[in-house]
This record gives sequence, C-alpha cells and structure tokens, in this order.
Amino acid sequence: MAVVASRATRLPIYSSFAKEGNLSDLFARGEAISTLFNVVGIGVGIQLASTVCASMQGKLVVGPLLSFIHIYSVTEEMRATPVNTLNPQRTALIVADFLKAGNVSSPADLRYREDLLFPRKLIEDAGNVRAGRALHKAIRPSKLIELKQVFPGEKFLLNGDNRCIDMVLEQDAIGEDALRGWLVAAYAVQFDKSSHELSNSTLLQAYEKMNEVFPVFLKELECKGWHTDRFLDGSGSRFAF
Repeated sequence: MAVVASRATRLPIYSSFAKEGNLSDLFARGEAISTLFNVVGIGVGIQLASTVCASMQGKLVVGPLLSFIHIYSVTEEMRATPVNTLNPQRTALIVADFLKAGNVSSPADLRYREDLLFPRKLIEDAGNVRAGRALHKAIRPSKLIELKQVFPGEKFLLNGDNRCIDMVLEQDAIGEDALRGWLVAAYAVQFDKSSHELSNSTLLQAYEKMNEVFPVFLKELECKGWHTDRFLDGSGSRFAF
C-alpha cells in the first residue's frame, strides 16, 4: 500500500519538476513523499492484514490487485519524467517524426510513446535501424573498406536492406553521430524500397541528403533540449580501428 500510494502521488510531481529541469528538487521531493507514504502504508497494511486479508481468499484477491497497481504505477512513474538523453528508441522516434512531419519532437513529446517492454523494436519510418550489433556480424570484412569510403570520417557504418539496417558505431561515437547514421539509413530506405541490399550509390545519395538537412536538424534538437553529446546504447557493441 505504501509503494502504490507513493508512486501514484509522485507522478504529477515528476512531470512538473522535469519540465523545469530541476532534477535535484525532483528527487528530493520524491524521496520525501516516498518516506511519508511508507509510514502511512505500515498502518494501512496492518489494517488490511487484520480485516480483508485475514483469510486466504482475501490475500489471493488483494495481493495480485496491489501487485498490478504497483507495476502500473512504476511504469507511469518512468514515463512521467522526460529524458533528454538519446538512446536507440528515442533516436528512431525523433528521425521518424522529422521525416514524416518535418519537425523535431521534444523529450516531453516522446515520454509516453516509448515502448518500455520492447525498446529495441524496429521502427519502419526511421529506416528499420538496428543499433549495437557486433561489427563482424553486421558487416562482411570484404565490404568494410567500401563502407568506410562511402562515409569518410564518420563514426558510424551502415549495412543491410530495407527490412533491417545494422548501424555500428565507433567506440567514441556520440549522439550526434548516431543521429547522422540514423538519418542516412532512413533516407536510403526512402530512396530504394525494393532492393534486398542497399547499394553504395543509394547510401551515398542518402548521405548527401543527410548532410544537407543535418545542420538545421541538429539546431532544432538542441532547441528542444536534447543532449546530443551522449548516446545510450546499453550493452551494444562498438568498434575501433
């Protein structure tokens, strides 16, 4: 009961404080409320134990119900705070929105659209990009030099077809590099939706298009509050020459 009550009460607090960007206040207020409801929850829990949950039937009903509410509240708590650091899913959503509507979504716009259960799900409108696969699995050694020539000086490599494009990042790549690669992949799929394997000419055409729009795209990202100096790819593999 304590957990459920504190989670439910903290949701609007996370939302309002996150908009102001004051994370220290957010966590301090959240922990204070959590402590308060832990104390209240002890009393409520004792009351439930001596009444509704006194019988086994009551425990079987109340236990799963509170567990469900707990899981739901934790999920909503996670969504309530806009996160302005890029990861694969947020990057894909940003690119998809940019290509469809021409505008850049803010962290607040995306917080309720993130899929917490399947964060690595491919997004077709963003080029079906899969990030973090090992280099030797994503790109044949014979094609590695070709791709480095298509993307000179870049910290990403792309390989695949319109059903799935692998993007591998260099060890020190940041969010800006991931965004550049993601845009190239999305444009490449737009330019050639029928090939089983994207040709170097298609990738080059997409790369040129990306370079045209990227300065404006990056400026809009920074105005919306995104941190492009980091990219959170979890346990994804990176490469180094």
